[in-house]
Amino acid sequence: MAAKNTPVLSTRALNRATMERQLLLRRTAVPVKDAVSRLVGLQAQNTRPPYFQLFSRLEGFDPAALSALMESREIVRIVSLRSTIHTHTAEDALTLRPLVQPARDRELRMFRAGLAGVDLDRLTSLSRGLVEERPRTMKELREQLLLHWPEADPRALAVAARCRLPLVQVTPRGLWGRSGQVALTTAEHWLDSPSRPAASPDATVLRYLGAFGPASVKDMQMWAGLTRMREVFERLRPRLATFRDENGAELFDLPDAPRPDPETPAPPRFLPEFDNVLLGHADRTRVIPSAYKGRNGVGNQSYGTVLADGFLTALWRLDETADTGTVTVQALGELGRATRDEITQEAVELLTVMSSAPAHDVRFGTFVDFGD
Repeated sequence: MAAKNTPVLSTRALNRATMERQLLLRRTAVPVKDAVSRLVGLQAQNTRPPYFQLFSRLEGFDPAALSALMESREIVRIVSLRSTIHTHTAEDALTLRPLVQPARDRELRMFRAGLAGVDLDRLTSLSRGLVEERPRTMKELREQLLLHWPEADPRALAVAARCRLPLVQVTPRGLWGRSGQVALTTAEHWLDSPSRPAASPDATVLRYLGAFGPASVKDMQMWAGLTRMREVFERLRPRLATFRDENGAELFDLPDAPRPDPETPAPPRFLPEFDNVLLGHADRTRVIPSAYKGRNGVGNQSYGTVLADGFLTALWRLDETADTGTVTVQALGELGRATRDEITQEAVELLTVMSSAPAHDVRFGTFVDFGD
């Protein structure tokens, strides 16, 4: 707990600081690769969200720019933070992935019953040889490993390979306007690079605060999927500014990081499912009002979200046919006329840049039933 005389940041102050660092107060003219690095990667469980994340953040964004970086192998898709797929720069893929290895080890322990009698070091060596010979699907990897351990659980064998090795999804998977099954090889092989030392925890905390701060130790741990980070923050404390939130939780920040006036305007922004700004904190009330907690998804399904005045306000969905691209907006509460008009204008911009359909339509309606 922070000292009583530590400055208190309101929820709106935290919101505006986060929006500024996430490039969501205004679109910014920075190169795509720099933006991906600055944000410490983009959540990418599905293939299209990284493109929509950058559309809402970058001035003049062209989806082809990100796609080209993936084709040139400067940016890749890899399981990293929170044991989920992220779009990272090549440098981050090589260094962040080993940093979060403890989380992959914890995941692997969940499958130990299906790996009885399996020599994990041998499995790792065999798997590396297989995927570096040519990219393999998980099905192909399972089938090959079963030849060596026929009594093992097939899924556990493939999970073990994925947890023990830094596997990237090779293109054309993830390219804009194209498709491809998930085929995997090692980051080192795909990037023609030797393995790198893990990113230092200290440097990673500083990068996290630069993109998501001010934040607590629990916030950073939630974002990274790591534990026991308190000692890192304590080591960095002399270099950091400290605050409290309205509930008394201690927050850390870079001393010179921007913390805009809480009344700074925040225009509407359309974010895809699983945007990191919604997942980068243990306490998400700086973006998701308490009344809307859990309303941006049902079960394992997450929806696109609309931020207005910096906070979750509505859900959205894009439907495309050969003739028409339609954005449907589902408000979570009452929308004033001015906010509705601003959301409509932003939806038109999204359709103009992100849909190839010749005609566009924006509708306000209901497409999710949350029940009682």
